Parts: sequence; C-alpha cells; structure tokens
Amino acid sequence: MSKKRIAIVGAGALGGHVGGYLAKAGEDVTLIDPWPEHVEKMRKDGLTLVGQTAPENFTVPVKAIHLTELQEVSKGKPFDFAFVAVKSYDTIWATQMIAQYLAPDGYIVSLQNSINEERIASVVGWGKTVGCIASTIAVELTGPARVQRNVALGGDHHLVFRVGEPHGRITPRVEEIAALVRNADSAKATTNLWGERWSKLVINAMRNPVSAATDRGGNANDRDPMTRRLALRLASEAIKVGRAHGYTLEKVYKMDPMRVMAAGDGDEAALAECGKVLLDNVKFRNDEQRPSMGQDIQKGRRTEIDYINGLVVAKANELGIPVPANVGIVAAVKRVERGEVKPSAENVAGI
Repeated sequence: MSKKRIAIVGAGALGGHVGGYLAKAGEDVTLIDPWPEHVEKMRKDGLTLVGQTAPENFTVPVKAIHLTELQEVSKGKPFDFAFVAVKSYDTIWATQMIAQYLAPDGYIVSLQNSINEERIASVVGWGKTVGCIASTIAVELTGPARVQRNVALGGDHHLVFRVGEPHGRITPRVEEIAALVRNADSAKATTNLWGERWSKLVINAMRNPVSAATDRGGNANDRDPMTRRLALRLASEAIKVGRAHGYTLEKVYKMDPMRVMAAGDGDEAALAECGKVLLDNVKFRNDEQRPSMGQDIQKGRRTEIDYINGLVVAKANELGIPVPANVGIVAAVKRVERGEVKPSAENVAGI
C-alpha cells in the first residue's frame, strides 16, 4: 500500500517542525509556503530542526514548493489530506487554495492556534474537517529553513498533540493522524476536541499577549510577580467563558482549571499554588523561548490577538460575562502593533 500524500500549508514554526519529522520518518510530505527564501533554502540545503537534546538536532531533505507552484500538483496524484498551519487570519484562503488539490475523500487538519475548525468547515464542510492541537511545544522559525524548539520534548512528561473530530468520535483517520504526528512527539486521538481546543486557547491567552506587549520571553514574564499574576487572571477569565459555553476543560499546564480560576479571582492559596507551577515550568524551557505573538511583534508581523484574547472577549460578550483583563490586554497589544507605544512591561502594569 502506497504512503498517503500529505500537504502542509504554512511550513513555518509548527508546520515546519511537524513536516521535518514526517520527512525524516519517510512520509510523502510536501511543504508549501509563501516565503520565497525559506522555500529555496529548504530545497537547496534541507530543513534544519534544532532542539534541547542531540536527537532533536538534524537536517533533513524535504519536498518544498512555492505557493505559485501548487497548480503543478494537478498534473499528478492529489493530496490525501492537508495540514493547514497558517495564522488564523489566513485560514480561509489557505483552505480554499489547498482544497482544490485534495483527493475526493481528502480532508483538512487544522494545526493552528485558536479555534479555526468552523472557518475550515465553511470551505470544505464539517465532514472534511479535523482538529490537531499542539500544546506547549514552543517552536520558532528563526531563519530560512531553520526551526528551533525551545522546550524539552513532551514524551511521557507532557502530551503534546491531540487529534480530534468535531463530532467527538474516534475514527480511523484521527488515529492515523495521531500516529503520524507521534513521529514529532507524544500524541493521542481525543473525544474532546472542543474542550482541548479551549484549554489550549486558555494557555495561548495567558502567554502570547503578555509577551507581545512586554517584549519579553515566557521565562522573564513568569519570573515577574506582576506579569505572572496577570497571566493567571487572563487564564481565569478564559476558563470562566469556556465553562459557560459548555466546554469540558482539560488541565492547564497540569493545573486544575478550577484552581487557576480561583487564583485569577485573588484566592491567595490558589495564587501561590499556580504561581509555583509557572515558576517550575521555567526549568523546562530556555530563556530564548518566546510565545508566537511575541515573535510576531519582534518580526513586525500582524498578531493573532483578535483570534486568541479577542475570541475570549467575543465569546464572553455573547453571555454577558465581564473579562476586563482580556479586554485590557487586547487594547495593549493593538497599541504596540500599531506602533503607538513600544513593547514594555509598563504596557500591562495597569490591566
């Protein structure tokens, strides 16, 4: 039986990381990306992955193509499925583009931050939509054809990938995707896609915007009592909103969501307990680690603030739930993004 033909649309940090491991495992994977220098470097020298241990540091030959070359796929075998690994705001056009090159029973896997399955389904339908969450992976595209991972492998310590169907049943295709991404790190098929998605959104909401507004990495913000407490308030509000919408939430950095919610509400015992977890997590990543939104600000790119904390605010407004910390951080990041203020801890001090 021939291998499945796999596309990865958006071979940046996460797409490139997964694509590199799939290529190393001998899978038939094609990386499609809009950055010309990145594609050309991958073609010439392969894709280099950098990690915390020796086995994670390697260069692998990959099949990489420019967006403008995708039409050539129509002359050969179509893709059996495609990972969409672009920014949330690029989801719809990326899905529309790759959908034309899928096999009749092909489908799309969202390998992204935020919750984009509904956007994908608006193009290809719910039956062709699968979700894949990557939790606490901390990857960064540091240059053309070079992806760096700034935290240790999850393995038995932390489950990284969770693959699920929107309807919640375990199907052969989600088991197949989980087996494939297991080449990169630990993975499982989940019956709780929406709860897993919202739980990941909680983590993104507490980490990404604080890095973007302050121009600091995750470790620096966790060591600072002010930003550490802000992170817990952001998470607490997001948890309340998720619970109100009926999601069954998973643990957040191995913390009970109820304890995080209590910490955000000012419970001193919960605050000390959750704060210790955040400080302990500093040991598992290097000081170079910077959440993706912080990377976006550094590189002058558009952030996903509207799709992370902005989504928390939108979902809170639907039910009349106050989320002042998330409202405040959205405003702070937008001011930085527009160039009205420079990134600094002062931007979040009053939130």
